[in-house]
Amino acid sequence: MNNPSVKTNQKYPFGASLALLIPMLSAIIAITPLAIDMYLPAMATLAVSFDTDITLVQQSLSLYLAGYAIGMLCFGPLADRFGRKKLVIIGLFGFMLSSLGLAFVTSIESFLALRFVQAFIGAAATVVVPGYIKELYGENTAKGMSYVSLIMMLAPLIAPSIGSLILELGDWHLIFFILAFYALTLLLLVSLKLKMPSDKDKSNRSTQSFFGAYATVLTKKGVKLNLASGVLTSFAFFCYLTASPFVYMEVFQLDKSLFAILFSTNVGALMVANVINSRIVGRYGSKRMLKMATFFGSIAGIGLLAVNLLDLNYQFTVAMLLPLMACLGVMSVNADAIVLMKFQKETGTATAVIGTLRFGFGALAGPLLALFYTGTAVPFSALMLAAVILVGLCQFFCRHQPANCGEEN
Repeated sequence: MNNPSVKTNQKYPFGASLALLIPMLSAIIAITPLAIDMYLPAMATLAVSFDTDITLVQQSLSLYLAGYAIGMLCFGPLADRFGRKKLVIIGLFGFMLSSLGLAFVTSIESFLALRFVQAFIGAAATVVVPGYIKELYGENTAKGMSYVSLIMMLAPLIAPSIGSLILELGDWHLIFFILAFYALTLLLLVSLKLKMPSDKDKSNRSTQSFFGAYATVLTKKGVKLNLASGVLTSFAFFCYLTASPFVYMEVFQLDKSLFAILFSTNVGALMVANVINSRIVGRYGSKRMLKMATFFGSIAGIGLLAVNLLDLNYQFTVAMLLPLMACLGVMSVNADAIVLMKFQKETGTATAVIGTLRFGFGALAGPLLALFYTGTAVPFSALMLAAVILVGLCQFFCRHQPANCGEEN
């Protein structure tokens, strides 16, 4: 890397500093995990309140994910064409109004519909964040993505606890009032402090049509294999999210409190990995970091499968998962950064493609785990290892097709 690392206290001509911008952008992205996880402790209460079955309430989670994916697809190209700040304001304002609406609904049908709307409109705000990160960090985009990932990982860790605390203080309506207040606070902060050059400079905005923007992203040289690397990394992570409760509490017969500790520990490994990546990616570049993380992740994945084939104690599974999850964290941010660096005007569209494919392939984790169910931890270990090895193959073909995968950044 020839460019110096971006410093968190660096100031820009428009007055804001990274010390403010990075937490602000992270807080914008965090509306999604907060909206997903804060209401989880209230699901049983919601079922009673709406006089319905809890399985119907649980469908609101699937509807939220579907609404978010569709929202990203719709708003990604619009952000590239009309500017990012407008989309952030629209997204946060819509998220605030839908959250207020959710606090007043009296039927499960209205609740489900508004959850879809909340996710759909909220995607307008979050889909632009990686583009802002690229604008701030340039060739050090992976470093900025690491900072954002590090901060936003706190949201799913603390959101269920916040939801439980809110239920102690009031009823489930209060959760959505607080989400609305959170969005309002961000809306005011964004209006006053988010003043990036791209928000005024229209020369770098895309002139592509809606579908033309997607054609540009999907046909760009060097995108497909690196995009596949990020999607496969996400699939491995979703395998862990889907299977970890079963593996820890059913296979290894651990209690809920120990499961919570181990789950948090693995998230902690992801956070530590992002800290390390943010410190050294400027020196080694995203391509090299992705390859190194894939190599060590493959070793950890082989170890994870081996200890479960040998039916060893759960401590061995934990010991293998920690480095594997850390490697997945490094792989994810660098694969995304490599893709984003290939676009000057279509970062919103690229982000929409990345996000939609990640959610789509992540959704396959559950059915595949069910298909290969054996009552052991072997299927989840094998699927995680297979995903990491496939990432390795993608990077192998990149290495042998440098014209199609771009230069080292």
